[in-house]
Amino acid sequence: MKRNTSAAAATWAILAFSSVPALAQDAAPEHQISYNAAITSDYRYRGLSQTSLDPALQGGADYVHGPTGLYVGTWLSTIKWTRDLGGDGNIEWDLYAGKRGQLTESVTYDVGGLYYWYPTNGLNPNANTFELYGRLGFGPAYVKYSQSTTNLFGTANSKRSGYLDVGADLDVGNGFVLNLHVGRQKVRNNSPLSYTDYKVGVTKDLGAATLSLAWIKANTDLYLNPEGKNLGKSGAILTVSKTF
Repeated sequence: MKRNTSAAAATWAILAFSSVPALAQDAAPEHQISYNAAITSDYRYRGLSQTSLDPALQGGADYVHGPTGLYVGTWLSTIKWTRDLGGDGNIEWDLYAGKRGQLTESVTYDVGGLYYWYPTNGLNPNANTFELYGRLGFGPAYVKYSQSTTNLFGTANSKRSGYLDVGADLDVGNGFVLNLHVGRQKVRNNSPLSYTDYKVGVTKDLGAATLSLAWIKANTDLYLNPEGKNLGKSGAILTVSKTF
């Protein structure tokens, strides 16, 4: 990822678990293991393309201990931004753990930590990032806040940067789910790099796979690829995924 400032660029990864409602502990199986795979026309995270507006392959695995709501997981995606910045590597590898549960009959919670690892990225500051997060769910709606304890994806002097994510996944009938999201990324000590992103999409479970189509935009023109294309520009993103 490239931008027309002297600071290093940032990137971030979509996690399927962040939008899954917490399971009622008294009804959950003791051990739950799932796997996921996807192909997407453009890997966007927090509104910004991680693949220079090109497609990506993705996959991961999750384990949940039903009685306690404790979970661990991992997720990977192909990327291009570390090489675009003059570094190396073409993989993002995420490792996360946390706890989900019910606060009340209608309010769920999800708290944990997430490490974004970019093997052999060779950037200075290093792109590897750790965030703590907390999420509250209110039926189909949610609010989530993430804060970095390290520099944010290679941006110098950016520890304790925060991201606020508000959204809803609404059942509109016939198996279609309307996905709505607005997020605000604050890059600490680098205020020109802060921005807001938006998403409006629809998801359909086809049985053999899940099909998602979304319009995504970030209101910034500071994140550019080597050809000068805006990585946050409006775009229609098609994703085919499967959880098994």
